[in-house]
Amino acid sequence: MSQFDSIRPLYDAEANAAIRKIIDDPMLEAMMSFTFPSDTKEHWKDLMVHTHSLRDFQVNFIYPGIQKVLEKSSEGLSTGGFDQLESNTAYLFISNHRDIILDTSLLNACLYENGLVLTTSAIGDNLIQKPFLHTLSRLNRNFAIKRGLQGRALLESSQMASAYIKKSLISENRSVWTAQREGRTKDGNDATHRGVLKMLSLSEERQDPFMYFEKIKIVPISISYEYDPTDVLKMPEWLAKSRDEKYVKGENEDFLNLLRGIIGTKKRIHLQVNGILDKEIREISAMELSQPDKLSKLAETIDQKIWAGYKLWPSNYIAHDLLYGDEEYIGFYSAEEKKSFEKRMNEKVNTKNEFLIKSFLAMYANPVNNQKAALQINSPSSQF
Repeated sequence: MSQFDSIRPLYDAEANAAIRKIIDDPMLEAMMSFTFPSDTKEHWKDLMVHTHSLRDFQVNFIYPGIQKVLEKSSEGLSTGGFDQLESNTAYLFISNHRDIILDTSLLNACLYENGLVLTTSAIGDNLIQKPFLHTLSRLNRNFAIKRGLQGRALLESSQMASAYIKKSLISENRSVWTAQREGRTKDGNDATHRGVLKMLSLSEERQDPFMYFEKIKIVPISISYEYDPTDVLKMPEWLAKSRDEKYVKGENEDFLNLLRGIIGTKKRIHLQVNGILDKEIREISAMELSQPDKLSKLAETIDQKIWAGYKLWPSNYIAHDLLYGDEEYIGFYSAEEKKSFEKRMNEKVNTKNEFLIKSFLAMYANPVNNQKAALQINSPSSQF
């Protein structure tokens, strides 16, 4: 057995057997009926049982599914910066995280369209407990990050994940996607957790673990949804926090979030590649700083790149003006767009609860504040 068998995606040699295992699952049939509405069940099943690699599965079934999701639940996907990437080159993509499935699926769709290496992508094992979802995730080249661990078990799990990512990037020339923090950002206030970067560097054998980052190519990605399809599902957790209560997820909450993220209204979506952090990493590596301080500096750099590259939509500017009670950004949206946003908010949020209203608005407004801070930090005048 390989040391990675408990977390890795399937190998190509295992793909066909896995497909045959789930070919009659009602969830797969529902997915394919959505993806190929004019196709017969017999036709797509015949194509699927003759699929023998993960790439073919992704290109022939996952990619069309993502296109259909965009067609049905969005007003289109725009991109920027993919021309900075080279074919046959592995990158570590670190992004803000809004949606369980779509974030990495949209990235892979863009990589495929640009002739670039597809990713193996991190996913929390709490999201793939159901046998069908576990098999599907492995076919879609996901590797599992074990959640809910502590102490020695957490360290060993982190070491395994780090070693697997290093093997993918360096030995297999396979790009990797991971979020900048554990789980999705609930308040729109995107921040890279130093613990994620520490985990990545655990596989470096040399005395200075930070040197690991000089061996790989880190690419910060900004993912921007005009409307968050799961915004209303975050209300119970916000309420619990406001009462200083521990939030306990419902039995099917993760699955409902997954489903709502796929079918919920998103309006426009933008993915932005924010360069390759070669120069920045060399500069940090040369600094007379401790390992924790170097990781903090790298986290700050990733944050600034993601904030600066975030595509701000009318929803972000409207929420900012409503939250702060002013019209600072009134030139960035129309009266009709504001009316539509307020209608959506009033339908989803208990308008008698001021805390919930402010939390809802802050989720959309925080990217405006973060981008403003990033642009100020990187402006020429801030250097003096």
